[in-house]
Amino acid sequence: MRKKPTSAELAILRVLWSRGPSTVREVHDALPEDNGTGYTTTLKLLQIMGDKGLVTRDATQRAHVYKAKTARDKTQSQLLGDLVDTVFGGSASRLVLHALSTKPSTAAERAEIRRILDAMEKQP
Repeated sequence: MRKKPTSAELAILRVLWSRGPSTVREVHDALPEDNGTGYTTTLKLLQIMGDKGLVTRDATQRAHVYKAKTARDKTQSQLLGDLVDTVFGGSASRLVLHALSTKPSTAAERAEIRRILDAMEKQP
């Protein structure tokens, strides 16, 4: 069974995905200020994430450098798949309908959705 990241771990993963390999200090400094996480908490979370297989650690330098083990898209797909299965009974259409009725979408987002649907309709 794969380990799912917590919301705090996802915040750290977002930093690593955007910055690339980073030290604890770099990750901590890039986290939103309103998260209330101290440096030692960031360090502990990264250590836990290493144990869970979410990040890798390069200990060859004085300051250890952490890197996300899985790409953003793959992690998002796994989490979304879990959400569809557990909350929407495996129905992607129920997820999409609920998402569109809950949060307003921009014209650009709606155009992208139409483009994806049109491309899907053309597939055999």
